[in-house]
Amino acid sequence: MTSEFVHLHNHSDYSLLDGAQRVDQLIDTISDLNMDSVALTEHGNMFSVIPYYKQAKKAGIKPIIGCEIYVAIGDRFEKTPKPQGGWGNNHLVLLAKNYIGYMNLMKLVTVGYLEGFYYRPRIDMKILEEYSDGLICLSGCLKGIIPEKMLKGDYEGARESAIKFSEIFPDRFYLEIQNHGIPEEEQNIINMKKLSDELNLPLVCTNDAHYSKKNHSDAHDIHICLGTGKERSDPNRLRYATPEFYFKTQDQMHNLFKSFPTAIENTRRIADSIELELPMGEYHLPNFPIPVDAPVQNPSEYLKLLTNEGASKKYGEISPEIQKRINNELDVIGQMGFDGYFLITADFVKYAKDNLIPVGPGRGSAAGSIVSFSLGITDIDPLKHNLLFERFLNPHRVSMPDIDIDFCIERRSEVIDYIRNQYGENSVTQIITFGKMKAKQVIRDVGRVMGYSFGEVDQIAKAIPDELNITLEDAINKNSDFREMAEGEYKELIEHSKVLEGMNRHASTHAAGVVIADGDLTNYVPLYKSSNGDITSQYDMKGLEDLGLLKMDFLGLRNLTVIDKTKKLIKRQNKAMDIGEISFNDEKVYNLFSKGLTTGIFQFESSGMREFLKKLQPSSIEDLIAMNALYRPGPMQNIDNFISRKQGKKDIVYPLPILEPILKETYGIIVYQEQVMQIANVVADFSLAEADIMRRAMGKKKKKLMNELSIKFISGARGKGINKRKSEEIFSLIEKFAQYGFNKSHSTAYAYIAYQTAWLKTYYPAEFMSANLTSEMGNIDRIVILINDCKKLNIDVSPPDINISEQEFYPVNRNTISYGLNAIKNVGTKALESIINERTLNGKYESIFDLCKRVDLQKVNKRVLESLIMAGACDSIEGNRAQLFSAVDDALQFGQKITIKNYDQVNIFSETSQNDLIKVPILIDIENWDDKKALDNEKEVLGMYISGHPLLEHSDDIEEFTTIDFNEKQNFNKNEKIIVGGMISKITKRFDKRNRPMAFFNMDCLGGTTEVITFSDCFERHENEIIENNVVFVKGTPADNTNFSDLKLICDQIIPVQQVRNSLSNQLNIKFTSQHTDPNKINSLMELAKSYRGSCRLVFHIENPDNHRPIRVLAHNVSVSTSKEFISRLRMQFGKENVWVE
Repeated sequence: MTSEFVHLHNHSDYSLLDGAQRVDQLIDTISDLNMDSVALTEHGNMFSVIPYYKQAKKAGIKPIIGCEIYVAIGDRFEKTPKPQGGWGNNHLVLLAKNYIGYMNLMKLVTVGYLEGFYYRPRIDMKILEEYSDGLICLSGCLKGIIPEKMLKGDYEGARESAIKFSEIFPDRFYLEIQNHGIPEEEQNIINMKKLSDELNLPLVCTNDAHYSKKNHSDAHDIHICLGTGKERSDPNRLRYATPEFYFKTQDQMHNLFKSFPTAIENTRRIADSIELELPMGEYHLPNFPIPVDAPVQNPSEYLKLLTNEGASKKYGEISPEIQKRINNELDVIGQMGFDGYFLITADFVKYAKDNLIPVGPGRGSAAGSIVSFSLGITDIDPLKHNLLFERFLNPHRVSMPDIDIDFCIERRSEVIDYIRNQYGENSVTQIITFGKMKAKQVIRDVGRVMGYSFGEVDQIAKAIPDELNITLEDAINKNSDFREMAEGEYKELIEHSKVLEGMNRHASTHAAGVVIADGDLTNYVPLYKSSNGDITSQYDMKGLEDLGLLKMDFLGLRNLTVIDKTKKLIKRQNKAMDIGEISFNDEKVYNLFSKGLTTGIFQFESSGMREFLKKLQPSSIEDLIAMNALYRPGPMQNIDNFISRKQGKKDIVYPLPILEPILKETYGIIVYQEQVMQIANVVADFSLAEADIMRRAMGKKKKKLMNELSIKFISGARGKGINKRKSEEIFSLIEKFAQYGFNKSHSTAYAYIAYQTAWLKTYYPAEFMSANLTSEMGNIDRIVILINDCKKLNIDVSPPDINISEQEFYPVNRNTISYGLNAIKNVGTKALESIINERTLNGKYESIFDLCKRVDLQKVNKRVLESLIMAGACDSIEGNRAQLFSAVDDALQFGQKITIKNYDQVNIFSETSQNDLIKVPILIDIENWDDKKALDNEKEVLGMYISGHPLLEHSDDIEEFTTIDFNEKQNFNKNEKIIVGGMISKITKRFDKRNRPMAFFNMDCLGGTTEVITFSDCFERHENEIIENNVVFVKGTPADNTNFSDLKLICDQIIPVQQVRNSLSNQLNIKFTSQHTDPNKINSLMELAKSYRGSCRLVFHIENPDNHRPIRVLAHNVSVSTSKEFISRLRMQFGKENVWVE
């Protein structure tokens, strides 16, 4: 149906924090209104173009691409406040009539951000005139220059502007009228009608829709407040005058503009005049600059030359098998037109390696290519690990190769700079990404705008379960507390939040993405400039792929940085080590994996993974590759079966004998996508390219294609002599595994990094842990985890000390690491450079006053000094922490006076008058902080306790009732009851499959850490005890058979420390040696016991000369308490080891 009216001026949530409708909502609304076309005109940007264009096309709606641009009053380069106030711009609506217009619109919008930005991305009339071809222009809302001038009484000025626009856009300029019930708009309609008649310019009506439905106007109002940082109750805030800025029906628009029928007709005329198709599916790869002295200049020939040269270096003699694989891959690469892509990638990887920038061994399916391996793009030999090229590149599946490269996180930017220099600044940029308003975020945002207190909003947000991508609707269904809030006191807040949930909140720079074009980027994509100066594309990663642009992920991988730092620390000790030459058959390394000591080991450090490793007992790189692939949702259910088969507890069976070569390394279980492809190849005679198509169809559940492939599979199997029933069984089997089978190439590459990090941890533990700690210095939680791991390795991390420590952690010897000062909160790099450089030049600091007179006080400020003192880093200088903390202001003033005197070139040590001398202040004589304050301060700035532990005040109870020793390696069976005392931390609340609340938390204990799982029944009983920093005892059973690299308990009972003696004391035991059996001593003991009556049995263990086992005697008619005082008196009399509680 052709609609008579078309909405030509509209906004989605890509008009950030203004438009309150997602693109899919906008398209659905237009569909529901039976309209066949719609324009999208975001504020100053084109962020939404690609998703909007695709979704409109899919829905059978004609997309009209436009933008509501900002036109500067005067020159776009002039960025000063205007005398009349405001931001110095007016609005104007531009619509792309054809592809030339679309390209010009991209140029204008780019200029707005890169050249004219002043509060808003602005262009000016000069640049508008230069890029006006192919664009239709509407005069805009009340903020347009023509309406604004007329409403201010400057009719002549408005008339001149209208004439100017009509000259720039001959037969393509329209006077825009709107009617939202605003008085100024009604006056504007009269003004525009007069101007239209006088200048013979056409009118067009719009509704400037910012949301889909009228009842979303309040949510939109809140959205506006978010964008302006105001509360809704603020009388001076920006607000839309009426709730009419939604998609109205054709009838509603006809009624509003019944006196202006041509204004309605012109919407249709404009829509019909637009002929724009965006070219998608074409590739725009840059030309690789082949060196002029190369023996060949053709990209295909040059790639072949480099590949064969590289293969000779990798393999030595190239066998016929290797050459065949190389030739096959090169043929496919050439047929698909991707020779340049491989040359570009190989070039920047070579640059990184030549400049000693750490590069990962590979990532994704690219590791399955022998061309990638030969060119040095990857370090994984695909022949050795039976990796498939067709999983990476398939002529039947025409899509851009996806070679993502991992670089050292600290030097990734150097590679991007090289790319810019190689292909030109105008051809390379980073990629935009959009942050969404997710469930918790939107509650916090909307609550703040609506004036709720932080505490209230925090309580509501915390009622939403901590689940990935959870929605508010999910939270209402899962959590009865949240449901109660949504139906009660906070109904309005949550209803508005549900409208705004999932909308774009802000634009930022993609962490890894870089786009490279064959020429000026703005021929393909508009550019954006962020508030901190980063230039990115305005289209996101997916949009760039759709347009056929070369997009690459330059990922910063922290583990590569750790490996590099470890190598440098090893080299500092004059030790030689080449990580590329280590053996992958080292029993000691696999022993580390088998013990689950994998904190800091790439991909293998989660607690769940550590538990599986202890069961698996990996003995080869293939085991690690498989484990890496299995440990993820879906295939995880096969892990126990995989382990049982490896260890011979279950038989290894194959669906068919011919599948043994494919499935042998995974003990008969399908783990990898490549195995699915190989099975189709062997069983049904599919080519590997066809098998890849089948795998993708299965993974995406494309029913029609799967049915066709099923027939072909069964037919092919019949040709191999396999009956229909068996072939159907195998097809069903691989269909199941194809849905969650993992990419073996990717798993292999990451298993290599995991093994390398484990090798370093095995042979250079202090260096490796130092590098790990340094790489995580911005994350206090990780520092705590890593330091706890150091304890397991018998490595002591010495406290921070301004007279010894460096910025980074470093190994003093094999068993000691010096604390990195940069890990202290609020202490930055520049301050530390000043402190450490001065110490290196002139020796250690003696006092806080000595420190302040020697360092740069612009960098070492009050906050820095206080944090250093709180961390204990100043314990080696004069004074206690309380004295130093109280002296900070005096020390800074003293240091400033010294600086001024030095500046005036006065030598304070020369024989001058008393008035010229600056007296060194004296520390006030005050008591040091008590243990609690000192420890609290340490925890605040270090994330952990250094000089002690708050649990020490409960050490008697913890020692008495904890049933394990953290210093000993222990094995537990699943039914063994264990009691552990400690402090609760890191609480995570979840919901089980039946939507019942449960919790996970850590317990910091004296000597180690315990992970605790409280299932719903236990959680219901003990929810009030599960509080951060609460000291409790947990009674439970091990989550699995485990040794003490980790202890994980399933909780049965939680006992507050204050109640532990009453709850857990059943029997007080006293062992009598021969010297204690004097009747007088026993009588005095019984008298003492009567003074400490309680409910606990008293049992004597008396030495038996005839037997190693003592005689146990129950003291009848005596029940005692196990108070600390009583226990202490008994231990003084009988010895600590002879008195214990059960």
